[in-house]
Amino acid sequence: MEEAKPSGVLAGIRFNRVGKIYHFLTDRVPDLVIGDKVIVETSRGWQLGDVVVLPAKPAEVPDGEIKQIDRKATPRDLVQRQMWQQREQEVVEISRERARAMRLNHIKIVAAEFSFDGSRLTVMFSTESEEKVELKGLRQELQKEFSPSQVELRQIGPRDVAKLLGGMGACGLECRCCTRFLTDFSSISIRMAKEQGISLTPAEITGMCGRLRCCLIYEYEQYVEARSKLPKRNKRVITPDGEGKVLDVYPMRQAVLVELADGKRREYARESIEPADELEALKNKAQNPCPEGGCNGEEDHQE
Repeated sequence: MEEAKPSGVLAGIRFNRVGKIYHFLTDRVPDLVIGDKVIVETSRGWQLGDVVVLPAKPAEVPDGEIKQIDRKATPRDLVQRQMWQQREQEVVEISRERARAMRLNHIKIVAAEFSFDGSRLTVMFSTESEEKVELKGLRQELQKEFSPSQVELRQIGPRDVAKLLGGMGACGLECRCCTRFLTDFSSISIRMAKEQGISLTPAEITGMCGRLRCCLIYEYEQYVEARSKLPKRNKRVITPDGEGKVLDVYPMRQAVLVELADGKRREYARESIEPADELEALKNKAQNPCPEGGCNGEEDHQE
């Protein structure tokens, strides 16, 4: 018989206002409620996080080790975390000075983050160079400066930079989507813009990060589904006013713009048109029921 998987209550913990949710067991602190601040041990040291998800009943624990929430955060813990946060901007400025002194002009120091207890310090940077960046010397300099904290240099992409820095979105919203609610970055392609009929000019499809806008994926699946029910451009269709050619497709309205034989252009709903090639194929089949080679009728057996 298979052994039953262990069960327990898994709380969802978030370490940033708009960040991924990580799950921890609540055995040590069973009286948690959403909004509580807790102390947990992670791969990046001890962290202070917020409880954002709390299931009502125990669930099967996924394969692999799931760590326990250590305890609820105390007022002293909150003050300690705030103290380390106040030093993070200072770390960024010193790191930039060290990078300039070492003539590392191809990298940009973006942000710094201390762990809850200050034992670890992560300095985040970005670079436009595709080659591997050698920053051993910079890390050693920062290690001397901020000892005893263990210093780690971590490269982040353009979208992560935009999320950290914040600011107005390319569409005019006061706050970018990535800083408001996006916890993961999806893979975006030019095809998503084409499917939605969006202009492919850089200003229309590029975000402030210099990459394709994350919002191109928001309605992509709906457009794909809607287009699948409509004929493509340049297809011949039969309308209530005769045969014509599809000039444009309006997926969300489930309609098409058709140019008729007399040159007039009219919009028709999906329900009022039929594909001309399919209709022609049905007519040919009705007129010639027997395929080439003859039918299996009496004539085939005549001597």
